Amino acid sequence: MSDFRVVNKSFSFTTRGEIDFVDLSDKVQEEVSASGVKNGVVHVFAPHATGILILTENDDALLEDIRALLEEIVPKHAAYQHPSNAHSHLRSMLLPPDKTLPIVNGHVMFGTWQSLFFVETDVYPRKRTVIIQVMGES
Repeated sequence: MSDFRVVNKSFSFTTRGEIDFVDLSDKVQEEVSASGVKNGVVHVFAPHATGILILTENDDALLEDIRALLEEIVPKHAAYQHPSNAHSHLRSMLLPPDKTLPIVNGHVMFGTWQSLFFVETDVYPRKRTVIIQVMGES
């Protein structure tokens, strides 16, 4: 007989500044493994006004393309009302601060080539935290 469980963990890390990528894939799998949940979901949430989560390939050229895209869509040096980092807030509005992934047989089901990244959109290095909530049957 399986038991339903919910496990909440926080993970803190430091970013290097604007449009920095932090790969969280291994940490999320580590927390899923430690939770004992075999089948269910893992929800990852970044409680920050200038941070986002994306699923994409861990490829340096692609990450540079993402930087260029964010600059093209929301330029850093446009005329904004909010002082200093309006572009950071606007960029983070375009992409979600959370992702939910399935867990099957104790493994996070990333797609082929997918990694889970936190993307720093703020202009300075920051200490960041994500909340990892693992839910399902053990």
